[in-house]
Amino acid sequence: MANIKPFKGIRYNPEKIDNFDAVISQPYDRVRYGLQDQYYDLSDHNIVRIIKGKEFEGDNEENNVYTRARDFLNQWLEEGILVREEEPALYVYHQIFPLPNGSEVTRKALITAFELAEFDEGIVLPHERTHAGPKIDRLNLTRATETYFGNIFMLYPDPENKVDALLAQAINREPDIRAKELHEKDVLHKVWVVTDKDVLNAVAAEMAPKRNLIIADGHHRYETALAYREEMREKNPAAPAEAGFNYRMAALVSMSDPGLTILPTHRLIFGYKKKTSAEVVKAAEKYFTVEKVADRTALEGKMAQSVGEVGRIGLVTTEGCHFLTLSDASIMAELTPQRAQAWHELDASILHKLLLEHVMEISAEKIDNKEGIQYLREPDIGYDRVSAQVNDHLGEKDTAFLFILNATRIEQVTDCTDAGEKMPQKSTDFYPKVITGFAMLEVG
Repeated sequence: MANIKPFKGIRYNPEKIDNFDAVISQPYDRVRYGLQDQYYDLSDHNIVRIIKGKEFEGDNEENNVYTRARDFLNQWLEEGILVREEEPALYVYHQIFPLPNGSEVTRKALITAFELAEFDEGIVLPHERTHAGPKIDRLNLTRATETYFGNIFMLYPDPENKVDALLAQAINREPDIRAKELHEKDVLHKVWVVTDKDVLNAVAAEMAPKRNLIIADGHHRYETALAYREEMREKNPAAPAEAGFNYRMAALVSMSDPGLTILPTHRLIFGYKKKTSAEVVKAAEKYFTVEKVADRTALEGKMAQSVGEVGRIGLVTTEGCHFLTLSDASIMAELTPQRAQAWHELDASILHKLLLEHVMEISAEKIDNKEGIQYLREPDIGYDRVSAQVNDHLGEKDTAFLFILNATRIEQVTDCTDAGEKMPQKSTDFYPKVITGFAMLEVG
């Protein structure tokens, strides 16, 4: 059962915070490329000081990013910057944003306390692999603060959007929070605090029988929560089932939500020296029809026309722009017979297994460790890197390659999870990100 419950969330006090734009942030794993400093400059109370605080040279066991996070949390509660909800609540969370074609859509989420379940129970399913480092970091933060600040972004089956219909009656008013976040400035965030017990009970009852919820974003955070739950159960064997550590804050979105949007993630390969551009293109011709096109505009036009088709990949090298069409899909089954058909048909799988590993002879270990590979939401950096090599400005002629992909479709995600398959790294980029700072869940 997908058990959810309202909770007395910690949130920013609107009487003390008059600009929510200044205190919210991207999820911790997106706080990079100078964003940390920018969030620090926005406000002395920005949530980044807790979820992704600065490290200092003199840090030790008594004074470090985790102890400072705990101290910020306690201090802000004492000062009334943060307050605890007086009644258990669910938080309705809408994100309104423009699509590339200019149309505007709304993605509707429900922030709730979600009862943790092991993956083999079939209630929650992962779709991507995880790595140890981020889990250790998040576990240390949870131990220090006994609070969850970011959400697990989860998708739930609801073909008729019944949950959204139940919540609609509770938000027929101005939102309690309205904000725009620094990094994704085109996205308007609206949050309603819902405490009506009849609505809360009806939503919980509608969610209860659901299974096969998919983690869209937050795999590391979810696995961290499972580890923390086991730690706390060992320390508190008599704790009731309702104990906070048995739950994790989650933002739930219907798989049928019209605003559910997945963006493509492109790959820049750099520092590669095994083969020249011409040799890579020649080797790819064994498995793909390779069509050389005039320029970036022509390539991206071909990609747009091939949305929904299997094995269409753009390749940019010093030799120019190429549109690749997989000649025979059976090659994927030959290379990875242990994998399901749904996995074989992912463009990310075809790129990683056939092009990167087989054609370019880059080891799976290097790809897994992100050695010589950069994942790009916007491909401009990749085009610039390859273009610079034409005149050998970097002294690395022929060592960078840009691969352009179309976005993974939601039905491909569900097909892979139904087959028990975990997709390659960065197969999905659900847009926009679920922002941190609207509510916090105490679990100690």
